[in-house]
Amino acid sequence: MDKCRDIAREIARRYCTLTPQGIETLGNILVPFKVPKGADIMVEGEVCKYMYYVEKGLVRQYYYKGGRDVTEHFSYEGRIVICIESFLKQEPSRLIVEALENSWLYGIPYDRLRSLIETDKEIERLYRKILEHALISSQEHADSQRFENASERYIRLLKTKPEIILRAPMVHVASFLQMTPETLSRVRAAHVD
Repeated sequence: MDKCRDIAREIARRYCTLTPQGIETLGNILVPFKVPKGADIMVEGEVCKYMYYVEKGLVRQYYYKGGRDVTEHFSYEGRIVICIESFLKQEPSRLIVEALENSWLYGIPYDRLRSLIETDKEIERLYRKILEHALISSQEHADSQRFENASERYIRLLKTKPEIILRAPMVHVASFLQMTPETLSRVRAAHVD
């Protein structure tokens, strides 16, 4: 339980302050997962039953389109990974979540979270802050895809989330930035100091 309490404290530090009681409440519902590199955390057609906090490791969210996989999101230490539509509606997801490194995750279970937010204002506020963060991140990524050219998208990622460029396979980074690996290679070469 001490480890879950420590993770609850980390989640609170990242998303919104919780009282010691709030940290205890959150820690009590966390479920630890150890996921080896290359393993799926969630597969297409499953219902997203957890909001996952990444304690250690790197995971990606992706889907298939036109016979190829398209990376939608990366999560690493201190961040949440969630198939938001599936989690909120409790319906099957079209997304897949894969560990790109050996990863240690802590799941916040949907059922227990829903029960708590009905009665605990502190947990409700934390839930709202996590969802706000996820939605803003998603909107920023969508806006980058819509309004920036390949070079600008790469520079934004390099400045805001350099861990992705350092740790993720370039084929997945290229997919995330909506460019071919060849275009990414050219863009990277143009920005080497």
